[in-house]
Parts: sequence; structure tokens; C-alpha cells
Amino acid sequence: MKFISWNIDSLNAALTGTSPRSDLSRAVLKTIADENPDFIGLQETKLPADGMNSAQQEKLLSFFPDYDFAFVSSREPAKKGYAGTMTLYKKNLQVEVDFPQIGAPDTMDFEGRIVTLEAPEFFYTQVYTPNSGDGLKRLSDRQVWDSKYTEYLKSLATKKPVIASGDFNVAHKEIDLANPDSNHFSAGFTDEERNDFTRILDSGFVDTFRLLNGDVKSVYSWWAQRIKTSKINNSGWRIDYFLVSESLKEKVSLSKMLDSGQRQDHAPIELIVDF
Repeated sequence: MKFISWNIDSLNAALTGTSPRSDLSRAVLKTIADENPDFIGLQETKLPADGMNSAQQEKLLSFFPDYDFAFVSSREPAKKGYAGTMTLYKKNLQVEVDFPQIGAPDTMDFEGRIVTLEAPEFFYTQVYTPNSGDGLKRLSDRQVWDSKYTEYLKSLATKKPVIASGDFNVAHKEIDLANPDSNHFSAGFTDEERNDFTRILDSGFVDTFRLLNGDVKSVYSWWAQRIKTSKINNSGWRIDYFLVSESLKEKVSLSKMLDSGQRQDHAPIELIVDF
């Protein structure tokens, strides 16, 4: 089975926007559609609580006519038009959908950050992990989130194997970003966040990219938009992951980034598991 995960940074802009960046986003959507995956996880959809309008839905289904989808958006008391996740899945697949709340602090449980699909042989869950923010103002809440999310993954894994994807908003090791020395106190590369990610792995999960590709360098999934040359110079971070239960690691045959062309921000990531 093939899985693709992508932080799209506004589904509406990608579907119906008229800017050059929207054109680049639609090119990425076409790349994803051409891959013909079984599951697609989208993060940071930024949809309203009631979802897409008819024009947006028509455009989405023009890319993915053979898919159903499940989404959750940010809602009160959280900010509107913020965060949000959507999972598309082939219509022939039998799944049960859940939008779990994990007991996270502040408004995190209301920001539309997790979609979980239960298939006969596995769970596929995707996440948009909260960013610790400018000045690390949300770091303490982020650490609580990390702990609660780890417990959630562990609870799923007691029932059947788990595939977890998404924007985890952390570069795990120094090899996972271009400039580690200058970023030890930056959101996404603090010792606290990195240690929390280690604890996820230690609880029975595998970073599939490192599993298959070893310590390959200079392969990233995100380049800062505010730095115009970040992608040209490959000054990136690897903060998007496919994790699988230890019991699935022998079945993983591919884990890689997809080419997102000139578009900065996130690139899609792809996983193949041979069930």
C-alpha cells in the first residue's frame, strides 16, 4: 500500500487560489495524484469548521475522483481557519474514521490536528504537531502534547500495527537540518522537542526514512518561505515523517520525499508498505 503525507499550508489556496504559489501547489497536487496512493494525509488545511465549499470540493475531486475524504478543522475555542487535517482514501477501502482528542493543553484538542483511520490490518493516523512558536512561548504546552500523543500512539498499537505520518514539527537529529549549530534554541530543534521525539520512537516506532536510507545527508522536507534562497541553497529541515510500528518495519519498501519543484515550504513524503 502506498501512503503520501503533505503539509499543504492552505487547501483553499491550493485548490482555488490565483497566485503563482497556488499554481505551484496545484502542480504538487498533480504529482501526488499521479502517484496514485491509497491514502493521502494533508496537514494545515486551514478550512472552516464546516469544511469546503462546493467549488473547493469540485476542484479537490478533479484531482482525486476515486477518493473519499475525512477532515477535521480548528473550531472554538481555538482560532478559526487555523491548522486542520484531512485524509483522503481510495473508495474501495474499508475504514473507520476517528478524530481523537488526547487531553492536550490549551486549545490544542480543538485545532483539528489528528485524523485516524482504522483499516482491517492497521491504523493510519496523521498529525499536525503544534509548533512551539516564536520565543518558544508554546514549548511547555508542546511538551505536554508530545507526551499525550505518544500515549495515544501506544494505545493504538495495543490493538493493531500503526502507521503515523505528518508534520511533527521537529528535526530529530543534527543530520536532519542544514544548520544545526545555530538552531539549538529554535522551535523544532530544542533539546526538549528532540528528546520527546526520541521517546515516541522508544515506545515502539520506527522512523522509516532513516530505516531505509540510513544517515544520508542533505535530504529535507521543509524550506522556510521567508528566506527566499532556502530551497535554492537546500537550507532545509526534515520535520515530516512516516513512523511505523516495529512489527511493520520489515514490510516497508520505500520511504522518501517527493519533488515539489520550485515550491518552498513542505514537500510531500511517501511510504510503501507491503502487506
